[in-house]
Amino acid sequence: MINSCIYNGTVVHKRYKPKEHFFKYSVFSLLLDLSELEILNDKISFFSFNKFNLISFFEKDHGNRDGSSLVGWVKNNLEKNKISIENIKIKLLCYPRIFGYVFNPLSIFFVYDQNEKLVSILYEVKNTFGEQHTYVFKIDNENNLIQNTCSKKFHVSPFIDMDCNYFFRILKPGERLSVVIDQYDQIGKILYASQDGKKADLTRTELIKSYLKHPLMTFKIISAIHFEAFKLWIKGIKLVKKKFKVKNNLTVEK
Repeated sequence: MINSCIYNGTVVHKRYKPKEHFFKYSVFSLLLDLSELEILNDKISFFSFNKFNLISFFEKDHGNRDGSSLVGWVKNNLEKNKISIENIKIKLLCYPRIFGYVFNPLSIFFVYDQNEKLVSILYEVKNTFGEQHTYVFKIDNENNLIQNTCSKKFHVSPFIDMDCNYFFRILKPGERLSVVIDQYDQIGKILYASQDGKKADLTRTELIKSYLKHPLMTFKIISAIHFEAFKLWIKGIKLVKKKFKVKNNLTVEK
């Protein structure tokens, strides 16, 4: 039985100030059990692991981004933060490469123990400058709703200052997917972003159906980011200068 699956749904962004702005588009994501990547590679002819294909997944798109083992990268970070790695299962929510291209604004690692209890979440955030920052959280409860907060440590939007906080709200992945991120400055909410989805099995048939609904999805994502940024600029929202350069930072939140 394959634990990996597909989520077909929508992404929503709503900006509240200094001027309102809203957009919404359809996407599909993969929730990949990292122990199944070779199996999926062999089972689905148009899906490949670390090789070019119509749809593919490359380890170098995440973690250290050098092609090294993602499982090893996750385990290393868990051990550094005194989270047990014994018999863990790691699942990654992300967009796949389509025709070799992908941009993941947010990827999420879900780490489970041998009893299927969620023990940690890693939020991997990328910007359009090729940079990445990962926020690591230990999960101490068994609630279906996961809530995490942290200060912003990484320049993402050229229209939002660094002096902000994130509030993550996620339902544990099941038949439905729900990821909500609220961003606040010292005065109030700046931005609401969400992704929802309905689960489908990761089979040859379901994957091709998702692809046919969104044949150029990964290209659309990066195009939409730049197009919406242009509209914000037209609205007169000032640009925030990027003050420092990073490659692959990581923050642990208690």
